[in-house]
Amino acid sequence: MRPGLWQFLIVVLIIAIIFGAKKIPEIARALGRSSGEFKKGLKEGNAEAELKAKEIKDAIQNDFESKA
Repeated sequence: MRPGLWQFLIVVLIIAIIFGAKKIPEIARALGRSSGEFKKGLKEGNAEAELKAKEIKDAIQNDFESKA
């Protein structure tokens, strides 16, 4: 179940009350930066996993060819 417009507005209002209106842009920038860093880390992790999988595949193939 996805949150509706009213739930979103209530959460934004609570955040504005807790942190103040001046802090909201800073919080949004920090969330954006952390999201970017997270995506960058995922890409790097996927690239490393693909490289390792290729190395393992090549090692298995070389082992198979040497036994044949």
